[in-house]
Amino acid sequence: MLDPRRWWALAAMSVSLIVIGLDLTVLNVALPTLATELHASTSQLQWFANAYTLVLASLLLPAGLLGDRFGPKRLMLGALVVFGLASAACAFASTPGELIAARAALGIGSAFLIPLSMSLLNLLFAPEERQRAMTIWLMANSLGIPLGPVLGGWLLDHYRWGSIFLINLPLVVVGVVAVALLIPSTKGHRSRRIDVPGIVLTAAGLVALTYGFIAAGERGWGSGWTLGGIAAGVLLLFAFWAWARRATHPLIDLGLFRSAGFTWGTVLATLASFALVGLMFVLPQLFQAVQGADAFQAGLRLLPIIGGMLIGAKVSERLVATAGARVSVLIGFGLMLIGLLLGAFTEVGDGYGFTAIWVSLVGVSVGFTLPPMNGLALAALPLEQSGSGSALIQASRQVGGTLGVAILGTVLNAAYRNHLDVTGLPPAAATAARDSASGAIAIGSPELTRSARAAFVAGMDVTLWVCAGVAVLSIVLALAFLPRRTRGAVAMPEKVATIDV
Repeated sequence: MLDPRRWWALAAMSVSLIVIGLDLTVLNVALPTLATELHASTSQLQWFANAYTLVLASLLLPAGLLGDRFGPKRLMLGALVVFGLASAACAFASTPGELIAARAALGIGSAFLIPLSMSLLNLLFAPEERQRAMTIWLMANSLGIPLGPVLGGWLLDHYRWGSIFLINLPLVVVGVVAVALLIPSTKGHRSRRIDVPGIVLTAAGLVALTYGFIAAGERGWGSGWTLGGIAAGVLLLFAFWAWARRATHPLIDLGLFRSAGFTWGTVLATLASFALVGLMFVLPQLFQAVQGADAFQAGLRLLPIIGGMLIGAKVSERLVATAGARVSVLIGFGLMLIGLLLGAFTEVGDGYGFTAIWVSLVGVSVGFTLPPMNGLALAALPLEQSGSGSALIQASRQVGGTLGVAILGTVLNAAYRNHLDVTGLPPAAATAARDSASGAIAIGSPELTRSARAAFVAGMDVTLWVCAGVAVLSIVLALAFLPRRTRGAVAMPEKVATIDV
């Protein structure tokens, strides 16, 4: 029997997820302030973000397994409390080390909230409702991303830097109350054993792989840290695959990959995340370094992506019901390709109006692709594996996003440096100019500013061509491997969760 509170429960989960998206981007606005207030080095500034990312990568899969075994509600409540306490610790940190530790604790909370909230879509909603539920879940996941710079920029202008973390607390309190009252308790599957070797291997492998990609962006692809991290990650994940093939109760059931819906829904969602994260990496720099916006205005200029996603998801919901998920996904990647190609012809003199057109188009494409792809992947999950399966989907997207930043950041930086003219600059100034367009503009030379803006736009255009290539690859894979006629995200197991009352 369906629980009558299920839509209110989804609203409760949505509140919880907004804080995660908010926290992902609000830190970027504050980095210059943190460098001054906490006397943080460049390496420590990088670890403010990396500590969160690495902990998140290491705990996603164990969190999903624990949710399957004990039921997600209590773990979500605990994760919200951890997230709230960690946010307070971030706000009142007095040294870089304290802030790094608090950011790692934030990663613990997020690692549980993301997959467990997604697994509840499979547990609570009937098949015909899950496309709409998935759309709402994705919107909540995404809404905090553009809001981070908007709220963060305003708070930094009016209050102490710690306020950017304190804004999480009211949302966490609302989330805790809402989850406690509205999300029903679902029975866990206590027969599922804890696969300790699998947890160790996947956690170590994902951390090593993620660190390798992070190091690629910081140190270059030829660095020993980069190559060592990626190699260690691949070897550890291969060791897990070998272990899972013969384990009685593996952390991840490899049989899930026999489902075309799960395998290619996950792969295509990962490719979409690669392109989207790459876009989110370049846009704030375009708005601020080239178009002259401040952090607050840059956040506002990201809102068309969310608006486009809302429109695309609404149209996709009806399209999936009538024509199937495959059609929606193909249209979505086609729109993504058109939007990225338009963006690849951006010139320095183009104003925000042109940017808003192609950015909105990419946002619409995400609404057409991500909900049905996640729905297809969820469709293949038995109820007793909803948590671990959802965690695997999210872990793949996390790796795809991190890889996107590393590869596309490298492409952007290489093209930017090739086009930048630093003739006649002192060595120190030339180094600062090559590091970033913002660094070049800060030097104050009109000629260098013009060169930096032109070089950045040239680098961004090349980056968007790479993203367009990913969109073409996604179209080919969708044509080749997605089921030809399904009910998309509504083609899920007919059973729903057993509710404890």
